[in-house]
Amino acid sequence: MTPLLDLPSTHAAFLSWRGLPAAQQPEWPDPAGLEAAVATLTASLPLVVPRECDLLKARLAAVARGEAFLVQGGDCAESLDATDAGSLLRTAGTLQQLATVFGYMMSLPVVTVARMAGQYAKPRSAASELRDGVELPVYRGDAVNGQAFTAAARTPDPHRMVRVHQHSAATLNLIRAYCGSAQASPAHAVEGLRRFADAAPERARYAPLTEDIARAGGFTGTGDGWHTPGELFMSHEGLLLDYESALTRVDAVTGTPYATSGHLLWIGERTRRVDGAHVEFFSRIGNPVAVKTGPSVNGDELLRLIDRLSPDDEPGRLTLVARMGARRVREVLPRLVERVAAEGRTVGWVCDPMHGNTVTAPSGHKTRRFDDILDELSGFFEVLTGLGAHPGGVHLELTGDDVTECLGGGAGITPPDLPLRYRSACDPRLNGHQSLDLAYRLLELREAVRAPGVPEALR
Repeated sequence: MTPLLDLPSTHAAFLSWRGLPAAQQPEWPDPAGLEAAVATLTASLPLVVPRECDLLKARLAAVARGEAFLVQGGDCAESLDATDAGSLLRTAGTLQQLATVFGYMMSLPVVTVARMAGQYAKPRSAASELRDGVELPVYRGDAVNGQAFTAAARTPDPHRMVRVHQHSAATLNLIRAYCGSAQASPAHAVEGLRRFADAAPERARYAPLTEDIARAGGFTGTGDGWHTPGELFMSHEGLLLDYESALTRVDAVTGTPYATSGHLLWIGERTRRVDGAHVEFFSRIGNPVAVKTGPSVNGDELLRLIDRLSPDDEPGRLTLVARMGARRVREVLPRLVERVAAEGRTVGWVCDPMHGNTVTAPSGHKTRRFDDILDELSGFFEVLTGLGAHPGGVHLELTGDDVTECLGGGAGITPPDLPLRYRSACDPRLNGHQSLDLAYRLLELREAVRAPGVPEALR
């Protein structure tokens, strides 16, 4: 019997990135340990299979064509030592509820993608951290080292990548069970929205909207009959190239290599160098891929990235995730959207309103203001719709848990509240209430611009 997947030990996807500039890679102190960890991962079972990746690519093709909307969200950085089934399910439930609101808002089917089962590595602005005269390697995510400020914890350990694979497999098992249960149904999502609206300070505004959503059915389908319930794809930043290439497998039928660590991988703002190792590796895999683009990117650079990552202009292959910051989105994004459209390229445009809006509170906590997040999202919709393009989705760092990491929103979190339940391993996340509050506020804004007398270009 022909195997479904072959190991890519001699395939270009496994080899071609090596020797190219590879930003944000750990300095592994034990080469033999790295070799052993990579060998273990290479012999391990895939976490996802090509058919699932191709299905997501088809869904994202609808996003690129303006026929669907992407809701992507989850942890900033997953933890190996704090994996909690309840927390995972609450986050999955929050994503389904967000999909319900955004599906109603856009009158489109929603593609739901979680930052789960692989989001264990983080790019950092500095290689080391100094505290009280002691300098140690910076925390790079649980796939690399530990959070504790000790030499033992901060020493990069490649065997952590093997643990990441194991934990990701367990997470996927749980989420797949969830997707097949009644908890993933539209009715359950709508009931969750009702509970949120009833408890919200803005109940008088949100309760009628919730009933409108319920009457609309929550989700809509397309001509081929697909719909959102029961579909939740996995994604993460494909940062650690040793991990990603070790889990790359070749489809034995098509000969196409796939990164089997997740359905969708993205390249971050710090690793999108056109001639770098990340772009080279991503150019070789068959998965749908995304690129984060900040305010420093220019039109020429963006087009070179598109040429490298989607040379055949295949719809669904490439999603561009704009992360400009509330103060820059209306200034920078229009010329990029116009340039890509002028070249006739088919990409999905999505907004990450989190990473361009990080500030430091007086307590020293990294945080984000709810109003800045909402403002960037509003600006994203204004720019895309004003140019006649499709605002294709949102990409949020969030959790279904009641954390206190971002300021404001209906939850009314203030700077003194941040230390109460600040649990993120790295960057601040919206909690479940703030996430839904954001969706409802955006829905209200969209309803307002649809009102009589508003110019068509703003609708």
